[in-house]
Formats: sequence, C-alpha cells, structure tokens
Amino acid sequence: MKIIPAGVLCSLLLSTMKLQAQQDSLQQLPEVTVQSYYSNASLQRVPTAVSILSPADLQLQQGASLLPALNTVPGLRMEERSPGSYRLSIRGSLLRSPFGIRNIKIYIDDIPLTDAGGNTYLNLLDPDAIRRAEVLKGPDGSMFGANSGGVVRLGLAPEAGDTTRLQVNLQGGSYGLFHGSIGWQQQWKNYQLQVFQGFQRADGYRQHTAMKRWYTQVAQRWEYKPGYVLKMLAFYSDLSYLTPGGLTLAESKANPRAARPSTAAIPGAIAQQAGIYNRTFQGGLVHEAQFTPRLQHVVSVFGATTYFQNPFLTKYEVRVENTIGFRTYLQWISNPAHTTAVQWKWLNGVEWQQTSTDDINYGNRGGRRDTVQTADKLYTGQHFFFSRFQATKGALTLEAAASLNYYSYRYNSDGHTSVHLSPQLMPRVSLSYLFTPGITGRVTVSRGYSPPATAEIRASDDVINNNLQPETGWNYEAGLRMATRNGRASMDATAFYYRMQNAIVLRRHANSNEYFVNAGGVRQKGIEWQGTWWVMKPRQQGVLRGIRWQEGYTFSDFHFTDYTSAGKDYSGNRLTGVPQHVVISSISWLLPANVSIYTQHTYTSRIPLDDGNSTFAGDFHLLQASTSWKLPLHTRYSLLLRAGADNLLDVKYSLGNDLNAAGGRYYNPAPGRNYFGGLRLVL
Repeated sequence: MKIIPAGVLCSLLLSTMKLQAQQDSLQQLPEVTVQSYYSNASLQRVPTAVSILSPADLQLQQGASLLPALNTVPGLRMEERSPGSYRLSIRGSLLRSPFGIRNIKIYIDDIPLTDAGGNTYLNLLDPDAIRRAEVLKGPDGSMFGANSGGVVRLGLAPEAGDTTRLQVNLQGGSYGLFHGSIGWQQQWKNYQLQVFQGFQRADGYRQHTAMKRWYTQVAQRWEYKPGYVLKMLAFYSDLSYLTPGGLTLAESKANPRAARPSTAAIPGAIAQQAGIYNRTFQGGLVHEAQFTPRLQHVVSVFGATTYFQNPFLTKYEVRVENTIGFRTYLQWISNPAHTTAVQWKWLNGVEWQQTSTDDINYGNRGGRRDTVQTADKLYTGQHFFFSRFQATKGALTLEAAASLNYYSYRYNSDGHTSVHLSPQLMPRVSLSYLFTPGITGRVTVSRGYSPPATAEIRASDDVINNNLQPETGWNYEAGLRMATRNGRASMDATAFYYRMQNAIVLRRHANSNEYFVNAGGVRQKGIEWQGTWWVMKPRQQGVLRGIRWQEGYTFSDFHFTDYTSAGKDYSGNRLTGVPQHVVISSISWLLPANVSIYTQHTYTSRIPLDDGNSTFAGDFHLLQASTSWKLPLHTRYSLLLRAGADNLLDVKYSLGNDLNAAGGRYYNPAPGRNYFGGLRLVL
C-alpha cells in the first residue's frame, strides 16, 4: 500500500497562497526563530532544512517518551523496542544502531550529549526536562563537526527571565507506567536557578521489559554584568531497563508478549537476565561575553562519566567511560544601523573532545559476571575547526561554512595501537531567496562525513576492527518554505539527494554477536514535507473555538548501489530498516472551557528487515487520541488534566526491528491498545 498525499500538498499550497493576501482578525503569532545558529535567526530566512518542536508541540504528546513528538518531524524516525530502548535516525537507516544512536550529533544547549566516540545516551534524559527541540536535517558539519545524518539540539535550561515557578507533572498508564517530575525555578535579579527531579517506571508490554529511571538536573544562569553571562547545566541519570530480545515471526504470532526463549545453543533473555544499567553524570559551564554590540565570544567546558553494564545472551559487558571537552567560538556581525548595506555574520570556532573507555567482557552466568573473557582500554579523540559566514542583501541570503575534522583512536590490546584518520573537510554552501515576505526558496550543497563509532570499532564480537572506514558523501537539496503573514498557515518542503560511500552496516554472527562492515555505496533520494493550517482560526465564542490541521510526509527512496558481502550482491536492494512512505496527520480541536482534543494518525509502509530484502515488516496504521482540560486556579496558577489512548486500532506491529537478525529473530512486538492519564500543576 502506498499513500502519497499529493492532493493534500496541492490543496495546502493553494490555500497558503490564497491566505497570503487575506487580512483577517487572527492574532499575529510570534516569529519562529532557530537558536542553533546562535543568533536567533528567523526560520523563514534560514537556508537549511530545519524542524522545531516548541513546548506546545511537546506537550501535545504523551510525556513518558520522546518518541511520539520526535516522530512528527518528517525525515526523522525514532524507535523504542521496549521502554527505554531508544534508536534514532535522520534521513537514513538504523543499520549502525543495534541500540542507541549513531551518525547524529546531539547537543543539550551548548554542551554535546554525543561523546568523542560517536555514542549518544538520549534515553538518559527525562522528557519533562526538555522544553524545546531543533532538528537540522542532512549533513551539517559547519558548526557541529562530523555527521552525515543531521544534528539535534535540545533545550534543557530555562529561558532567561523566567519568573518564579513550581511545576509538577504526574502520569500513569497501561502496563505499569508511572512518570512523575517536579521542577522549580527562581529568578533573583541577575541570577536564575532551576532544579528538576524526575522518576519513571514501567513494566512494559512484553515479558522482561521493566524499566526505571531517576533523573536530577540543575541549571544556573548568572549575568554578572550586562552582556556577560555564566551558565551551568548538570544532570545525573540512573537508568535501567530489561531487554526481551527479538522473536521469529512464528513466535511473535504465537505469543507477542514473550521474551526471546532459550534454545539448545543459546540461553534466552530471561535466563541470562539481559538488560542495560547506566549511571551517568554530565555537566558543563558556558560563558558568554558580548564585548561590543557586534562582537560576541562563547566558551564552554564539559565532561561526563558513565558506568555501563549490559548482561547479554552470550556475555556480561561492563564499560567505564569518561569524556572531557571544550567548545569555543567568536562571532562578529555587521553594523545593524547600516540597514541598506549587506548584513553579515561571521563565526569561527573549535570543538575538542576525548573519551576513554575501559571495556571488559565477562562470561554471563544467569545474569551474573563470570570469568573475564576480554579487556580493552580505548581512547577516542576528535576535534574540529569550524567557520560560518552568512550575508543577506535584500531578499537574498548566502551561507558558506566548513569544518576541518580530525579523528583518532588507540587501544591497548596489541601494544597501544594508534589509528589516525585523514583530516576531512566538510564544506556547506546554502542560498535562499525571499520571493515574498511569506515564500522562501533555498538550495544547499554539503558534504557528509561520519567516522566509525567506538562501539563499531569494538563491537560485541570482541574483535577490534581497525579496517573500518568512515562514511562520506555529497548531499544536494532544494526546499520551499511558505507562511502567511498572519500565521494561519505554513508549509515546508525539501527534496534531497545524498550519495554515500563506505556506508557502515551491521552484521550478526550465528550466536547474535554483532560486527560492522563497509557496504560500499548507498543512494538516498527523498522528499520531506510538512504543513500546518488553522482550518478555523481561534476565537473566544462558539461551541467550536478552533481547528488546527497538521500534515507531514516522508518519502525515502534509499538503495544500496555497490554492496557485496559473503559472496552475495545486494546492489540495487532497498536500504534495510527504512520505510519508503511515512504519513502523519493530526488535528487539534479547541472547545469551550479550555478543553481541547488531539487526534493523530500515522501510516508507515513496509520495512525491509534484511539486506537481501527477503523479509519485510508489513505496513501499519496507528491512531492515537487525547483530550486535555486546563483549569485556571489563579491569575498565575493553572492545572491541566489530560487523558488519552495509543494504538486505538489495536494494530499488531513492531516499533523497532532487529535488522539482519540471526535465525530470523527480527520482531519486537509493540503494545496493543493502551491508555494514559495525568496532570500538570503550575504554581
């Protein structure tokens, strides 16, 4: 089944152009800005593909997981095979991510959450602590270094100037779900403090899927003199979740709630108490200095320490990881008083990181450590210099940027071997033109580069693969962004072509241990489109107070171009793990007494589960709905009550498959129809 919302696209385009000329009484919405460019750039003028999730967007979704909100972004796919087990990709496959996140840089404000080895523990964060998310799609090394998928910037610290507030969130749901958080922040003249505490637990839909997370965060902001600010952000997360393992098709049909059973050759998930235990402390200091109205300097220092345990079917892995780093840049802008001249911004900086990893594998005897099998110490270092110049003259905006990336690692298993990859230049050139105040066209050419992650160099088969090469490629894209002057309708469309070389793909041995190889080439052609329209503009009277419709579509035509492995030629096959079509439609209904109803439908086409394209997961439709009621308790206080249901159609599907799984164990069945409810109290 294929669904391409061409009619929706055409109708919204026509409606957008028609509404451009309308002058009605809809309240003017504040301009949307992109903070990832460090100067609050107008979204309408930004010459790149970017999606923004505001606090209102995040609050529309179930608060116990980031997945529902992030999956509304075209081109982004997030999976959660069991509670806490996240995987994330942007414009690409999940082949490099048996679990976790690869090939994407993630930042929390000005601090990298991604370590020097390319690993990101996104599941450590409490969703209630995230107030905003920006997704930059496609290779963007201009200010963020090596990646070929994209960049995600998450806002955790409160906005400057927020007043005194105490916020309590409580949520419960099916399968033992409980999520609670409390956050307090206070402003004293030029000093601001935030303290946040969150707790979450869930039993999960399947056997052996319980999760638990304690999360504590502290943020401070001190403007010790006008234009000079010292910020601090730190969090501690204690996360544990059990991993049920993949099932065969027959097993998933017979009992979708079962964990992977034991066989004569390999014990099962319950027998080996398979799971993840992660305790991490991470933090950083950021200093901002506005020397003059035209010259700004920012420097951040950061570090993280992680104690990670993973009892698995065939072993028990323990890792101790320590990361240190800094990031600094200097930004110089033109004189804003010269409004008739070319307006420009020039930013130059450097980021440096180093991660040391003590990786020890023990035998696993029923969930307990046995004798040591292997022990390695790895050091991964990366640094990059970056420069970005942007000039605007009238309707035309030109952006030219580049980063020079250095990556190396060493290990002690065979005499302190060092591997230094060749320095790589990642240029990026973008051009946008403002045809009218509400219509902008853009084109971009950029180079992607992504070195192998530490977990790929030393995969679970305990072999250090120093022959693994980085992914590289050129990306070409064009886009169109439209918005009405009154904010009633908006649309953003992007078409791209990315030709990747040396794609890193996951393979598995018969005992389920993983290893990685370079697959040759991958051709990625795609379309991303998103539109929002107030079908009925908000008003103060009537039974129906407003209707907001949002539509998103992702088309991914991704194929291997030159891939031969174990004597088999996979060239021309669809890229494993990527659905060709994803359509997300949602409607918000505003009713009297501050009551609202939100409904969302998601269609996902079938997904190839192995490189040979011999097995596919079927397409599926998901329907969710929720209602909320905001009760004003005082001029400053409010109480929000919310209830909803996911998978209303009770569809049988997997929200995350084990790709290229040995023995056909691809399937991780997701929950059927389930319910949730909760409240948010703001004082």
